[in-house]
Amino acid sequence: QVQLVESGGGLVQAGGSLRLSCAASGGTVSSYAMGWFRQAPGKERELVAAINSSGSSTYYADSAKGRFTISRDNAKSTVFLQMNSLKPEDTAVYYCAANVKRRGVSTSAYEYDYWGQGTQVTVSS
Repeated sequence: QVQLVESGGGLVQAGGSLRLSCAASGGTVSSYAMGWFRQAPGKERELVAAINSSGSSTYYADSAKGRFTISRDNAKSTVFLQMNSLKPEDTAVYYCAANVKRRGVSTSAYEYDYWGQGTQVTVSS
């Protein structure tokens, strides 16, 4: 059983930055592909960024490119999402997810097996 705990969310003004963390435990976390998703009220959950097990390959949604950076520290079983130049449309609950079946980047929510409880990010204009 894999447990994922997100932290780092909060209220920030437009143009500001936040760094989300996802602490993972259970299993061999360093062999799992990981992803960050978000869900805004009334909208479907969407992928923001994903990373392979070693951290050598990443994927970003168009909305995140150039502003967000996903990374991981396998020694600490932690995945990060650095978010810069935040916009009001980035307001959502952000979720960390783990795909325990593969090491490569996973871009579909259906591929992920475990999810965190989410952390709220609110960007004011």
